[in-house]
Amino acid sequence: MESIVPARAKNGGELDALTLEARGDGVILPVKAQPGAGKNELRGLQDGALKVCVTQIPEKGKANKAIIEALAKFLKLRKSQIELISGDVAAQKKFLISEIDVDSLREKIASALR
Repeated sequence: MESIVPARAKNGGELDALTLEARGDGVILPVKAQPGAGKNELRGLQDGALKVCVTQIPEKGKANKAIIEALAKFLKLRKSQIELISGDVAAQKKFLISEIDVDSLREKIASALR
């Protein structure tokens, strides 16, 4: 059974708009991708998703690979824990983050955005 849990940061709820979906195999993280940016960074929330900016252009999956690398770096995860499950060629993407629960992922996001 899937459940949807709103992510909330301890520092006053800056992540209220982000919805993390718990699944048996991990957590679904919605991402708003911005390829071709000036630098790789997590830029807060946009449209209910974590905004991830990468310098790579959206060509032949290069930007998706760069987003996985950025998520791994900024959230201190292994790349093998991150799988793109929807939005291959769209700005709105969903990633499955495995081997983690909603609370732990929420804390990692809050920490990365500070």
